[in-house]
Amino acid sequence: MTQYNANLIWQAKQVLDFNWTGKYTRPGPRLYPHQWSWDSALIAIGYAHYTQRRAIKELNHLFESQWKNGLLPQIVFNPHFSEYFPGISFWHAERSPNSPPGRKTSGVVQPPVHATATLRIYQHAKDAADAQEFLGHAFPRLVAWHDYLYRERDPWSGGLVYIRHPWESGMDNSPIWDEIMQRLKLRKEQIPTYHRVDTQLVATQDRPVSSEYDRFAYLVQLFAEHDYDEDRIRKDCPFLVQDVLFNSLLCQADHDLAEIARILGEDPSTFEGRAQKTASAIDQKLWNEEHGTYLDFDLVAGRQICAYVAPSFAPLFAGIPGKDRVQRMVDSLENDGFGLGAKDSYYPVPSYDRYGFGFSPVQYWRGPVWININWFLMHGLKRYGFDEHAERLRQSIVSLCQEGGFCEYYDPLTGMGHGSDFFSWTAALLLDILLEKTV
Repeated sequence: MTQYNANLIWQAKQVLDFNWTGKYTRPGPRLYPHQWSWDSALIAIGYAHYTQRRAIKELNHLFESQWKNGLLPQIVFNPHFSEYFPGISFWHAERSPNSPPGRKTSGVVQPPVHATATLRIYQHAKDAADAQEFLGHAFPRLVAWHDYLYRERDPWSGGLVYIRHPWESGMDNSPIWDEIMQRLKLRKEQIPTYHRVDTQLVATQDRPVSSEYDRFAYLVQLFAEHDYDEDRIRKDCPFLVQDVLFNSLLCQADHDLAEIARILGEDPSTFEGRAQKTASAIDQKLWNEEHGTYLDFDLVAGRQICAYVAPSFAPLFAGIPGKDRVQRMVDSLENDGFGLGAKDSYYPVPSYDRYGFGFSPVQYWRGPVWININWFLMHGLKRYGFDEHAERLRQSIVSLCQEGGFCEYYDPLTGMGHGSDFFSWTAALLLDILLEKTV
């Protein structure tokens, strides 16, 4: 291991230590004081390399906040931090008979990477007995989580689950949602009263605009008014989307859940069957032949959403596309506005096509580089044998953290960090990259 990498590993561990609360890891020290669902899963992947105890504790705290119907909430609130929007009182999650007693949570979900993280913890375990016990504890909770998604979010049994809020995608203000947000015309009295805190902590230009937050808040209010009953929400919700990233991660998570089942001596066939069905549905319904990529599907409008974003390449992570489609996707990564083929830049793939309408290098999911998306792409490219491309991404992620710090996201043109500093999943996934190479 080089001294360069040793110093970076030490710095990344310091970030995670700083954000560790004793029960979970804050995504960021000021902007994100609570526990976020897919953040914790990705953070646990980093912990798995050097602190098995903390990795297990991270996911168990989330599992203990699972709803009775299997929903794994986007946020588990720390009641000691009240200066956050949308906070506990805004969600009214207690209106659902399924909300967990003794825990305060949001009423939406985030991408299902938890089975993937759980398997990673087991695979890197130093204490085999402890890891086996953790698998036994996590398995029924992961089963309930996936059962919820396929039962409640795919009532037609087509293999694709839907999301009902941009926050559920993990990509809050992505250009994917522009058409739906513009279609959602609100009157003043329909917009709930709220007070944003995020723009007081980081630069306003880095965050979603107020008109987007109005619609985010409106959807939360709709869910609460429907008592979080999925059948009622489905009938009235203007935002129902079969998302490429969400379903690709679910597909891989089902493969990983099947592997966990095998380790525990359980039947893996249900999970493998679901993974294959989801993969087939992604390939058939979300592939766009004209543009050579996968696109989200708007269930309300009944058509694909033509926005070209880095998460469109997430099926590579789950091994979904065949050889011909993979080559077209790699061509797009190299030659379109994602810059993977650029020899003169170390910056990784931006979240949105640089030549796309409304591209911004600094505004949240409208163009900045996100380490987690590049981590998924790196693994997907390596899975298909594009080792040189994967290595270029790996090196660019390392260089970006070295030069720009452990930030939430980065300007793809300058490498400057934006959003929250001391960001946990950036540190955790960098640790995964560096420690995986040095084991």
